[in-house]
Amino acid sequence: MSIDRPAPAPWLSRYLASWMRVPGASAYLLVSFVVSMVAISVLSSVFFAGLGMVILLIGLPLMSGSLLLAKGLGVAELGMLGWTGLPQIEAPVWPRTAADAHWTSRLLAPLRSGHHWSYLLHQMLINPIVSTVTFALTVTWWATALGGLTYWIWDVFLPEPNVDPWAEWLRSHVPLLGGFTASMAETVAYLVAGVVFGVTLPGVIGGLGRLRHGIAAAMLGRWPSDELAARAEAEAQARQSAVHAEDSAMRRLERDLHDGPQQRLVRLQMDLAATERRAAAGDTDQAAAYAREAQQQAKAALDELRALSRGVAPPLLADRGLVAALSALAEESPLRVGTDLDPALDAAVPPEVGRAVYFVVAELLTNAAKHSGASEATVSARVHGDDPARLRVTASDNGCGGAQFRDGHGLSGLRERLNGLRGTLAVESPPGGPTRIDVVVPLAAGVQPGQPPSLS
Repeated sequence: MSIDRPAPAPWLSRYLASWMRVPGASAYLLVSFVVSMVAISVLSSVFFAGLGMVILLIGLPLMSGSLLLAKGLGVAELGMLGWTGLPQIEAPVWPRTAADAHWTSRLLAPLRSGHHWSYLLHQMLINPIVSTVTFALTVTWWATALGGLTYWIWDVFLPEPNVDPWAEWLRSHVPLLGGFTASMAETVAYLVAGVVFGVTLPGVIGGLGRLRHGIAAAMLGRWPSDELAARAEAEAQARQSAVHAEDSAMRRLERDLHDGPQQRLVRLQMDLAATERRAAAGDTDQAAAYAREAQQQAKAALDELRALSRGVAPPLLADRGLVAALSALAEESPLRVGTDLDPALDAAVPPEVGRAVYFVVAELLTNAAKHSGASEATVSARVHGDDPARLRVTASDNGCGGAQFRDGHGLSGLRERLNGLRGTLAVESPPGGPTRIDVVVPLAAGVQPGQPPSLS
């Protein structure tokens, strides 16, 4: 018969868990003090040397170099903060200089960055002061806790006399110690101090770590303005990707029309003209031959136009919705395609997302049929999450694998098309297969690019 033991109280569980973070936090508080002392020495020398020579050409580069050094030290500080077990501080969005910018603009770019100056202020002023205080408190708490708890061991090795004057005062004024000698009273006092400092050690070390974490988050972390800048940059990249994808699609369509149906139609025109001449001359047999050839050219041109029209939204998508259009793609594919389509797609997916997903699935099935050697494939499309909602499409096949992104090829074009909708495309295709491609497209306008999908 088993006996159920009562679970420890929540406060006790939290207290014991706090001890797990003490070693890492203590290491951070001690090591960061040493780093901050070295940092202020080097940064002060470089920065003020540059400031003193600012009227010369070398002054500004020295100041810029000190800002870059402060950035490196700040990044190291954020890395060491991870030892405390506290949440990771999100790095700021650093300004990027255009690739074609003049070298002087790139050299002096840190002087125009608020984050670089914030890092410099942190490393030269705030961090040295705070790290000194936290270092002193850390050493005090550890030394008192360890020294007090073990005083009764190493006290015997101290030279005589080893009794402090305050021990005699303590023995005479504390009733509980009245029967003790001064040496015993001193040992008890150190033991009590060791217990008090030892019990409070996790709270003090954790509090000092949180203090340093809060200061670093304010001065070394991401600012609210960074979020707006990142959103604007992401929107610009999405627009650029959409424009590039549309331009590439139009150029490809123009090239395919010129190389395919246009040549067929020219040949058809010539055959019809020859048919007319043969018929006028009374050569019915030759006219019939030309007519048959013209019919073949017309059929070939029609087939090529149908193939090209796969890049244009079919009427079925507009009339009956995405589920019916994807089902039709699966039925028309030369592969055996199984589908798992969410019935809620038609109501949840906006038209522009539906068109993009239709083209992506059509391209994926075409690639699988042409290049993978697969005999069967599956397509699933489901809406996940409520805030924000996302459409996830998965296409897989049992082909030879090896699919990858290459500039100017199909998967890269699909990724650009999805970037315009702030979507993502992930490929898992080891050599030998199978291939699995996951497409995630946000359905809400507020979703940020690169945000991981929230799938339930």
